[in-house]
Amino acid sequence: MGKPLSVDLRERVVAAVDGGLSRRKAADRFGVSISSAIRWTSLRRRTGDVRPQRQGGDKRSGRIEAHGPLILSLVEAKADITLVELRAALAERGIAVAVSTLWRFFERHRITLKKRPGMRPSRVARTS
Repeated sequence: MGKPLSVDLRERVVAAVDGGLSRRKAADRFGVSISSAIRWTSLRRRTGDVRPQRQGGDKRSGRIEAHGPLILSLVEAKADITLVELRAALAERGIAVAVSTLWRFFERHRITLKKRPGMRPSRVARTS
């Protein structure tokens, strides 16, 4: 993901537009895209500021976290439930999620399930 352009540049472009330049001419003068000049001027008009918003981060985990107690109760009821079975159980209750979403939910909560017991050490070859 690219870095946002500096606040100083954004303010200079918006100031040029406020000074009478068209958005296209201001974009050309400062070497930015026309769409950036348009977005920055509309952002200044809406919010009064041209600072970029925070980039990245988790924006969607709140949806699955809302059903966290239900998911954990389903896992508690059947300790060896698979993600596909868990997804089907949630679908029966009208909650549509992907298997990868459930996997990330468990990873965030540091819940792991090892289905196979540890193997005894080999007498023939070294195991790592």
